[in-house]
Amino acid sequence: MSVLFYNIFLLLYKIAARGAALFKPKAEKWLKGRKKIFERLQKSIPRDAQIIWVHCASLGEFEQGRPVIEKLKNLFPDYKVLLTFFSPSGYEVRKDYSGADWVFYLPMDGPGNAKRFLEIVHPSLVIFVKYEFWYYYLKKIKYRKIPLLLISALFRKDAAFFKMHGKLHRKMLSRFDHLFVQNEASKKLLDNIGLSAFSSISGDTRFDRVIEIAEQFEPIPLIEKFIGDDKCIIAGSTWKEDETVLAQIDYTEKKIKLIIVPHEVNDSNLTDIKKLFPSSIRYSEIKSGSCHPKTENVLIIDCIGLLSRLYKYAYITYVGGGMKLPGVHNVLEAAVYEKPVLFGPEYHKYREAEELIECGGGYSFTGTKSLQNKIDQLLTDHNEYTHSSIASGKYVAGKKGATEKIIEYIQENRLLIN
Repeated sequence: MSVLFYNIFLLLYKIAARGAALFKPKAEKWLKGRKKIFERLQKSIPRDAQIIWVHCASLGEFEQGRPVIEKLKNLFPDYKVLLTFFSPSGYEVRKDYSGADWVFYLPMDGPGNAKRFLEIVHPSLVIFVKYEFWYYYLKKIKYRKIPLLLISALFRKDAAFFKMHGKLHRKMLSRFDHLFVQNEASKKLLDNIGLSAFSSISGDTRFDRVIEIAEQFEPIPLIEKFIGDDKCIIAGSTWKEDETVLAQIDYTEKKIKLIIVPHEVNDSNLTDIKKLFPSSIRYSEIKSGSCHPKTENVLIIDCIGLLSRLYKYAYITYVGGGMKLPGVHNVLEAAVYEKPVLFGPEYHKYREAEELIECGGGYSFTGTKSLQNKIDQLLTDHNEYTHSSIASGKYVAGKKGATEKIIEYIQENRLLIN
């Protein structure tokens, strides 16, 4: 790709976003969140502030960046943190994140926008999380000699960086002062295009994040009342395809309970789930006292923010998304509690799901029958259950440490000064 084609891409993206905003709420939020963005940035950010700018594409990347943000805030309290998102999926959920001093959408890339943004923000350090490579932002950052890091990056050989036509993409990578990648395969790909001098394997900061969440676990009394002495399946981040499969299982016969945490919590989706599980109750009904928590076998969580703690209460965990593309959601949130992790067949683009299967902590199923068989096995075969539980916990614990490697680099190279 040439700079000319990149500029055409930016123009077409803006046109497409304006068109989509007419009938898609997400696109409308994307546009609305960027209105008068520079005026709002200028009004919010003092000229004399020392700033660490962290950019995330969306919510998943935020969870990877979060351990680094919070560690930096602790070590360098005199610095302010600006957190930016490209997608509404990240911004709308984390716009009130207390670990950052300011949270904004990132203005669309372009020479003028990048120049104006950096003049207002004047960061001392810039961190991009995993991916999103904006040519003009990276170019202007490099020209201003601002330290620039990419963390928790993951590369595949079919990416544009490693193709004949990927000259512009490779140039964007060369703008970074250091590339922290998740695995050996990514490092070798970078080595092959001459970037070995400023790339290293740090691992994935998501492991540090889920370990931290588990260590800071806070009980949820109403969930404990609902489960009682029964065994429970916690099904997190579910979509319609997941819920349809789960609805085929007789939880009363198996003497187990099911807690469903849908990926989308809205009235329409909750109504559809209720149709699949007619005798289910909602978490809000338990909170209000209109339902007794022990009277039903299926509970639907109709609020956000509980999932990472809920997995602690599972006997078996189920992570949604794997019944369709793009694939399974975050399996680490479940595995960190030393629980068997079940998910659908679409997991092959997710290294941690593949590795969880390899170590014996995770299982993939293809449909209702194979899901039922695996649940039955884990309920009746104590040795299999114990092996799987220990394997999942060991897998997560063994991947700890990416955050510390990144922080050590920042300290050793004095990218920030107390």
